[in-house]
Amino acid sequence: MQTFDIEYARMHLSELVEAASVGDPFLISRSGTPLVMVAAISEKPAKAHKRIGFLSGLLTVPAAFDRFGQAEVEQLFDPLLTLSECTSSANITQVG
Repeated sequence: MQTFDIEYARMHLSELVEAASVGDPFLISRSGTPLVMVAAISEKPAKAHKRIGFLSGLLTVPAAFDRFGQAEVEQLFDPLLTLSECTSSANITQVG
C-alpha cells in the first residue's frame, strides 16, 4: 500500500481517489506519520428503481376500459343525441 504526504495528496486528490475506487487503497501521512487510509467502499449504493411499470403483471385492464361511463358522458353533452348518432354521416352539417 502506497503512502502519500498530505500536501501531495491535496494536489492530486482526484487522481488518488480514482485509483482507490478501482481497488488501489493508499495512506495519507503528515511528517511520515500515517493519518488516514483511503479505500473503495466494497458495496455500491443501490440505485433508485424506476417506477414505470412497477405494477406490471399485477393488474389487468378490462377491454372495455375506455368505454366506462360512456352513456353518462353522452348525456352531459346532449341528452337527445347519442355518440353513435353524432358520428353518423347523416348528422354532419357543413358550415359556410
